[in-house]
Amino acid sequence: MEDFIIAGSRDIYFSPSVNLNAATGKCSISGESYLEEPYEFYKKISVWFWEYVKAGGKNIVLDLKFNYFNTSSSRALLEMLRVLRDLHHSGTEVTVNWYYPNPDDDEILMEGEDFRDECGLEINMIEYELEESGEK
Repeated sequence: MEDFIIAGSRDIYFSPSVNLNAATGKCSISGESYLEEPYEFYKKISVWFWEYVKAGGKNIVLDLKFNYFNTSSSRALLEMLRVLRDLHHSGTEVTVNWYYPNPDDDEILMEGEDFRDECGLEINMIEYELEESGEK
């Protein structure tokens, strides 16, 4: 089982950074998600989660830290979270952390709460301070 890494890009479409660690189950997706084919993008991540568990992985910790995602990415993210919910129900320990910026972006927080309600998976809401450089 290999790590799954995608460097984020900001070309015509924006893709988030992805780092899925096969040795530890520690995973992160961050940045902006404005993709031409969001279902294909997030399906690859979902397949990796299934393969990780089939290879003996017992726990997944996923940190999600978006500063923007469009509607089609939102739907694809929800499908990915449902995969994690299914893995959790089949015995895998799954922790999802949703990071949202303080103080000025309630929208990201509300999106995370909506995902939690819609997918049926517990998602930890974690506030973080924006850095002076404007990082989100």
